[in-house]
Amino acid sequence: QVQLVESGGGLVRAGGSLRLSCAASGRTSNHMGWFRRAPGKDREFVAAINWSEGNTDYTNSVKGRFTISRDNTMNTVYLQMDSLKPEDTAVYYCAADGSTSVYMYWGQGTQVTVSS
Repeated sequence: QVQLVESGGGLVRAGGSLRLSCAASGRTSNHMGWFRRAPGKDREFVAAINWSEGNTDYTNSVKGRFTISRDNTMNTVYLQMDSLKPEDTAVYYCAADGSTSVYMYWGQGTQVTVSS
């Protein structure tokens, strides 16, 4: 089992920044990622990081604006979000694969609202 606790969401104006955190406990994971679900839309992939090598991947719409990183000592993954846009408004979820091939474990979600 992997337990994930997210924090850092909130309300920000367009062009502003927020940093999300996700503290993990339990079994180790190969990959951790961030997903989001906007109102009326399906959940979508945002970013992911390989826990041991630090390789990252992003959806095109956030490249150059969002940065995923991890702190191995704290077992925490971060999502730094800069130049936020109203279309980034969503509930953001942290996910972990628990050393499997799929994201099996999910956080409770944190709301990010970007006003225009």
